[in-house]
Amino acid sequence: MEAEQVIDKILADAGAEAEKIKTQADETEAAENAKFDEQLDEHGKQTKALAEKLGSEKKLHLLAAARMDISKEHLAEKCRILDEVFDKARQKLQSLPDDQYRQLVTSLMLEAVETGDEEVIIDNDEKLIDADLIKKVNSKLGPDRKGNLKLAGEKLKLGGGFILRRGKIKNNVSLDVLLAQARKELEIDLAKDIFS
Repeated sequence: MEAEQVIDKILADAGAEAEKIKTQADETEAAENAKFDEQLDEHGKQTKALAEKLGSEKKLHLLAAARMDISKEHLAEKCRILDEVFDKARQKLQSLPDDQYRQLVTSLMLEAVETGDEEVIIDNDEKLIDADLIKKVNSKLGPDRKGNLKLAGEKLKLGGGFILRRGKIKNNVSLDVLLAQARKELEIDLAKDIFS
């Protein structure tokens, strides 16, 4: 299976899982919205009674507070769902079979290499990114890149993936960074959805 197919499969599986979770979230959200509508209706009745007593300014304040509480609960639920999706994605990436993980790392490295003479910093516990894999990547680098990648003497706690270093310049391609970037993009979409 080619690295691109592995990535496509992972993305397809993650997409299917996200769709399943989204469906569950939509059902939960619908139930919660009904509950919130009931609460809002109850708040509205109470607020009306209070407003007659205390005036229209107090009524507006209470309604705004109720809406804000409901919005906070709604946002917290969406954040919980995002956490769940990314935890599952991380677990899938970390439990890839060895050959698929090597293919993924090879693809990521080929995309991330700039000059071809970087050092490859790996995780303290990394067993699959080794000299053979680096040699394979070097052989695949095109003519515009040198093909002189080498494993760095130092190792870091990365949780998977790698860092390419050339002098003081580092390109972090660890799994945590890749997932954080994907999450940031989803959170931007989520923020647009919430505030639209």
